[in-house]
Amino acid sequence: MQDFSDALAALDRRRDEAQVYLRIEELRQIQPQLETEMGRPDLWDDVDAARKVQTELSAVNDDLKQFGDLSTAISDAQTLYEMAREESDESLEPEIVEAIAAIEETFVELELRSLFSGEYDEMDAVCQIQSGEGGTDAQDWAEMLMRMYTRWAERRGMTIEIESVSEGTEAGLSSVEFILRGRHAYGLMQAEHGVHRLVRISPFNKEAKRQTAFASMQVVPFFDDMTDEVEIDEKDLRIDTYRSSGAGGQHVNVTDSAIRITHLPTGTVTQCQNERSQHQNKDRAMAMLAAKLLDLERQQRDADLAAIAGEAKNVGFGSQIRSYVLQPYQMVKDLRSEYEVGTVDAVLDGDIEQFMEAYLRWNRATNTEAAN
Repeated sequence: MQDFSDALAALDRRRDEAQVYLRIEELRQIQPQLETEMGRPDLWDDVDAARKVQTELSAVNDDLKQFGDLSTAISDAQTLYEMAREESDESLEPEIVEAIAAIEETFVELELRSLFSGEYDEMDAVCQIQSGEGGTDAQDWAEMLMRMYTRWAERRGMTIEIESVSEGTEAGLSSVEFILRGRHAYGLMQAEHGVHRLVRISPFNKEAKRQTAFASMQVVPFFDDMTDEVEIDEKDLRIDTYRSSGAGGQHVNVTDSAIRITHLPTGTVTQCQNERSQHQNKDRAMAMLAAKLLDLERQQRDADLAAIAGEAKNVGFGSQIRSYVLQPYQMVKDLRSEYEVGTVDAVLDGDIEQFMEAYLRWNRATNTEAAN
């Protein structure tokens, strides 16, 4: 009979660690308070406040349930092993191995949460993809990135709300701005902030030459009530109304009331064309502007602060955070964490969580080293 004692003891230790980084005792105290708040008959008089409580309670319930299920699974595996050992029943070994493997897989997911330490890691994210050097290939690359993030978000159960789209001249996208909604949306997407480089045989080159294209991803945290976080003087704004020129159902609903807001002191621009009224478009564009201005304020307060949006770089050679090479070989490599894989097609189809985890681990190690 194989000895599983050490493996099961290791799972016990990891469970104890999870109880700390998931703040289980704190969540057990918070849960009844949130349930009481949800039961208030006047709670939904303030829809935004009610949704905030509802979201927080859902997250607490999820964490407590997942930790409870994990504890039960470990206990069941230990019981199964003890029974097999007492009865010298080697036929139960495959079942024990399978149970331990499933528990370890759950721990990998849970331990990723321990890497979230930023103030806004739990929040939604405002994301903007912008094509850079590379002409039509860069615009096509911007659209490929949008597809990659959409596929990833779908797998994670997150939602993407496209706010504005600027089509490419021949193909692809010149730029696209969207809000990613879901737990830890910003905490995960901060790994994607920067310039992404694509190397491939260009489908737009008649001579089938290899082409390098660049696109940038900007990510800042987003709150629905972000306008309360930042003071914006209306005199500092230029507000333009225009007709959406998007591709209808392909990317965005066409309206006659799209809004573009320019913050004159900083040159920051946001636009929204997804809502059905000019008023709704303006409110959403203002919320995204506030998110970007808050990010600028934080960068100005601390030049070394990379937790919000990182260092701005040119969208071209020498500035990339990640390279996606399709020819002459196949490899995706993150130039910060040095994590790399050869499954380019899978990555472009949304398999990017591994890069996010590698970045978060690299970022924590870098910050720890700097602090020491």
